[in-house]
Amino acid sequence: MILYYWYACASTNTIELSISMVLYTFTIGRDAMNYNQTTFFKSAQKISQLPPESKAEVAFAGRSNSGKSSALNAITQIKGLAKTSKTPGRTQLLNYFQVKDDRFLVDLPGYGYAKVSHSVQKEWEKALTKYVETRQELLGVVLIMDIRHPLKEYDEQMIEWLTSKNIPVHILLSKADKLNRGPGMNVLQEVKTALTPYGDMVSVQLFSATNGQGLDEARQQLDAWLQS
Repeated sequence: MILYYWYACASTNTIELSISMVLYTFTIGRDAMNYNQTTFFKSAQKISQLPPESKAEVAFAGRSNSGKSSALNAITQIKGLAKTSKTPGRTQLLNYFQVKDDRFLVDLPGYGYAKVSHSVQKEWEKALTKYVETRQELLGVVLIMDIRHPLKEYDEQMIEWLTSKNIPVHILLSKADKLNRGPGMNVLQEVKTALTPYGDMVSVQLFSATNGQGLDEARQQLDAWLQS
């Protein structure tokens, strides 16, 4: 099946209709992923509340202002799907989105949010630690970083920790539309160089939820994990 997405983007000064005609091909079969049929499944505060029917899941992580929710909404082409993660009180939850049968995307609490108490941040860290270290169904993590501020301390700690647990990481350098192509490619190369020691455990790409840049590449990585 071949889908063509016409993506409407809003610029700073005017609303322009952009043809981000993303050609996305996915195989018809038991594990075929159709991201625009993703639905909210449940929220969980404890490991015991995670869906037992899950056989494969990919988590989305990142700083609270990195564009994590926008990335999820763009990838699924469902406006507002991940809106709950924008509310600091609700981001204590692990939000599950069902892609197909036993395949899920998981929106993790954003880290580095300055307006929450230290005790709340500690609770988030506990939940995240337990999830990553005990969830066998977790096949990979999509880590979102603002292209203008990549590889902050928390980001580097997250990469080091995840890879030490043998969990592969795919980085979306979000808000790529904020930079011209040349500077954007320079940042991409700099990040790739910095991540060289991790080998195949970490991959990185440019991404923009605004103009659709990198959507196809991001979905292909999700397919590789969720169909494995």
